[in-house]
Formats: sequence, structure tokens, C-alpha cells
Amino acid sequence: MTTPPPQEWPIGRLDHVAIVVPDTEAALAVWRDLLGFPLKFSQVVQEGAVRLTHLELGNTDLQLVEPLVPDHPLQAWLAERGVALHHLCFEVDDVDGAFTADSPYPIAAVGDCPHEGTQGRQAIFLDNADTSVVIELSTAP
Repeated sequence: MTTPPPQEWPIGRLDHVAIVVPDTEAALAVWRDLLGFPLKFSQVVQEGAVRLTHLELGNTDLQLVEPLVPDHPLQAWLAERGVALHHLCFEVDDVDGAFTADSPYPIAAVGDCPHEGTQGRQAIFLDNADTSVVIELSTAP
């Protein structure tokens, strides 16, 4: 039996599961058109570097992540792995304040500052050395 996270670890619900894709329209032909998951929205973020497209899965979203610039790190991800699961994202109340010196999170963040997510949200990735799965924390919509 696994030990639950400490009570003070302020992590919320699973917000989305992200898949890296080379072509959003081709991915939508499968996830929306073939499998029937409704499109919620699609947005280009990070100064035109990434398209994030959300589909409704019921109690969470599927996020299609398409790198739009040739030198984006996710281009290397695609070249190495092809279309694949990239990360799980959980909601938190405050990304900016989550990783201060007295942070309640038992896993370190990757990088110094949050990145731009969809719909004006702030997000940050956690170091996956302990989890073996990339985890993102994002403010709630």
C-alpha cells in the first residue's frame, strides 16, 4: 500500500493528459472525429512556439501539444519517440508560490519560473527523477 501525500501537499485534480503530436489537425481526425471527444479549445501560446488543443474526456482533458517552431525541444521529443504521452497535469492554487524555500512539494521544479499555459494559466514542470513520468502543475481555470 502506498503512503498518501502529506496533508499539506496542495495538489488538486488531474487537469489533463498531454500527448505530443506533429500535426494537430491529423490528431483531431483521430481523437475528435474518430473517437468522438469534443473539442474544447485550441490556443497558440509561448509567443507562437506551441499549439495546445484541449478535448473533453469527461472528468479531465486530453491536451494535444504541437511544437510550431523548428528548434522547440519537443521537436526532438517527436523525433525520438514519435507521437507519445508527454505529461500529466494537476491543478494547484498558486504556481508562483508553490516552490518557495518552504515549499510543501516533495519534488523540485524544473526551471526558475512558470511557463504560459492555456487560457492565461501559469504552469511549471516537476523534476521527473523520482516519478519517471513528467508532471506539470497548473493553476486552475
